[in-house]
Amino acid sequence: MAESPETDVAGSTAPRPEATTTNGVPASAVPHPPSRYKRVLLKLGGEMFGGGQVGLDPDVVAQVARQIAEVVRGGVQVAVVIGGGNFFRGAQLQQRGMERTRSDYMGMLGTVMNSLALQDFLEKEGIVTRVQTAITMGQVAEPYLPLRAVRHLEKGRVVIFGAGMGLPYFSTDTTAAQRALEIGADVVLMAKAVDGVFAEDPRDNPAAELLTVISHREVIDRGLRVADTTAFSLCMDNGMPILVFNLLVDGNIARAVAGEKIGTLVTT
Repeated sequence: MAESPETDVAGSTAPRPEATTTNGVPASAVPHPPSRYKRVLLKLGGEMFGGGQVGLDPDVVAQVARQIAEVVRGGVQVAVVIGGGNFFRGAQLQQRGMERTRSDYMGMLGTVMNSLALQDFLEKEGIVTRVQTAITMGQVAEPYLPLRAVRHLEKGRVVIFGAGMGLPYFSTDTTAAQRALEIGADVVLMAKAVDGVFAEDPRDNPAAELLTVISHREVIDRGLRVADTTAFSLCMDNGMPILVFNLLVDGNIARAVAGEKIGTLVTT
């Protein structure tokens, strides 16, 4: 639903009312958890939304929505970027000869489907949610406007960024890094199906060491497969930390926000 001009026009000089939560309670009256982070960008892989299959697994989406709702009710501002791999894997069709740009745009549409699904489950949890897309589709989502996104976050709403960057050749990992920087997030929470960053691929070596802290540069130099190099370079150049953790453990989003020692912290 579009916002009124009085509340959403960027650069307005009118006094702003105090931000409230989704229940109309002043944000200042909501006790914050003992959290390390107050505004986070949560990156979710699309494959997890499918539960390993093509399409959506409603149980997985509902579980993720419950975890997000928990931290939002505690006063943490949450923005989300979701991949589209459960609907479409562009790399596979590229190997069969499909043009890269066309397959990338198809992947962007998959991210929008995931975004709308998560929005629905979040609103069932009582959390007001907005979807903003980099490709204009006004009947289902707002256009991506960073200042409006920040206003939504300040009011206790979740903002989901769909359609990636709106440009081919850029992954949703890079989108997460760019959006986190533009909205002033404290950290990128990179949710995976593994416990964090390992010194070796745990599928090849079950005894591989879990790295609890590592630098962006070391991740890039060692070729550790966590996210694409562009995303890590962007975070490294701008001092944006990344916390890689296991989404499949219930409650891990709240633990990550609270600064508990889970997963791998990637810093400069």
